[in-house]
Amino acid sequence: MTTFRALVATKGETGPSLAFADFAESDLMEGDVTVRVTHSTVNYKDGLAISGKAPVVRRWPMIPGIDFAGRVETSEHPDFKPGDLVVLNGWGTGETHLGAYAQKSRVKGDWLVPLPAGLTPAEAMAIGTAGYTAMLCVLALERYGLKPADGPVVVTGAAGGVGSVAIALLAKAGWHVIASTGRAEEADYLKGLGASEIIDRNELSQPGRPLGKERWIAGVDAVGSHTLANLLSMTKYGGAIAACGLAQGMDLPASVAPFILRGVALLGVDSVMCPKPRRLEAWQRLAADLDRDKLAAMTTTIPLEDVIETGKAIVEGKVKGRVVVEIG
Repeated sequence: MTTFRALVATKGETGPSLAFADFAESDLMEGDVTVRVTHSTVNYKDGLAISGKAPVVRRWPMIPGIDFAGRVETSEHPDFKPGDLVVLNGWGTGETHLGAYAQKSRVKGDWLVPLPAGLTPAEAMAIGTAGYTAMLCVLALERYGLKPADGPVVVTGAAGGVGSVAIALLAKAGWHVIASTGRAEEADYLKGLGASEIIDRNELSQPGRPLGKERWIAGVDAVGSHTLANLLSMTKYGGAIAACGLAQGMDLPASVAPFILRGVALLGVDSVMCPKPRRLEAWQRLAADLDRDKLAAMTTTIPLEDVIETGKAIVEGKVKGRVVVEIG
């Protein structure tokens, strides 16, 4: 029987029970491509799954991990052959389908994206779901017609994964980036990524007025709740905020005032079920636009054994930038 090393989560009374184990390849779920996983990452969503602070995992037992990079071992899918390097983000991996914190994964080939030319598997996971989501937010703002000449862009959760990549992408594109963070000690890090201004997240995280002073034309928000409501209330006429997260909360205690008095738009960004053509566009843009030196500066590398500890730390706001998990 062929086995491989995996982090297995079982349902406990007070949250997931996590342990490394030898997992049988015959117990992998259905799919037409088997991948030897070489790298994964730790996203905020992975932290929620590992800590049990949100019901991310919906099937037990589960191998957590929502994205991976690796090499195809076997394939019955016409687009992939053994030896191909691939990337996977989302599609329920680590939620309802056995996930990435393992040496092997079997998935549907339609879920996979070829590793973009110029990116290594480690760099792809330094980007990971967080960076890919940041790119989807940038694309959403672009499709809406916004450009750097229109005014500043604000990025919340700036020192986190989505925020770090968003700042690097937006700054390179010529935007004046306002970074909102609760970690004042990361000012030099954020400026190194390209932030022009840094504001304390407390300016945005408390209940605010339906309409505030107009401060930015665009925004990328991974926080939700009062923060997103305040972003909207301070958006300039005709601007838009791309929303992709809920680090502060899933609620949105806002009013319709920004929408009906300033023509502001709220652009929802989903990375999990995002259609493949848009995924391919996002990954090609990341390969072309993301400064590799800035990516390296925001990235820490850990072994698979450190995933549990790091997953708990990311939910507590103790992880800066991006984390690569070396697996294979």
